[in-house]
Amino acid sequence: MIARIAALACLLAFPVAAQDFSAGSEAKPWNLYAEQPARFEARVVDLLCTFTGNCPEDCGAGRRQLGLERVADGVLVLPMKNAQPAFSGAAVDLVPYCNQTVEVDGLMIVDPDLGADNIYLVQRIKPSGGDWTAANRWTRDWADNNPDAPGKGPWFRRSPRILAEIERNGYLGLGPEADAAYIKELFK
Repeated sequence: MIARIAALACLLAFPVAAQDFSAGSEAKPWNLYAEQPARFEARVVDLLCTFTGNCPEDCGAGRRQLGLERVADGVLVLPMKNAQPAFSGAAVDLVPYCNQTVEVDGLMIVDPDLGADNIYLVQRIKPSGGDWTAANRWTRDWADNNPDAPGKGPWFRRSPRILAEIERNGYLGLGPEADAAYIKELFK
């Protein structure tokens, strides 16, 4: 009986073992729960196109969430972050490779308890026949697109879009009056 259970456990474990893409990865750890290094080849896809058939040629020019369709098994991996500490998205880094096959290196988060399945933090991208490129373009891209953002400091404190949203809906998203009441209560 124990031998059958062990054999069944081995069969069930095989697909998990097949999902180990850590070989050759040089990803730097973020010490996030359930992170694992992962390096694999994938086709960069426009997720909105994949799910709805709405497919602009340029994958939305960086305005859409992009995905990675892994070559080895066809699994759709969701690149949620690039290599920057600001937890910025990876679309700006991936959009130059729209509909191309690239090799990526980063961290994968898969944890059923968290409901996380193939969440990916891309750190490097290598096009076919090319060299590795760090996935850290987001803040430079933001600065290029917001040359007149007032003040100094991190982008998120100067972003006209974020400042307008805070002015309209407050820091908590409940309106300036709710912010004032919360701040008054917090600092009693």
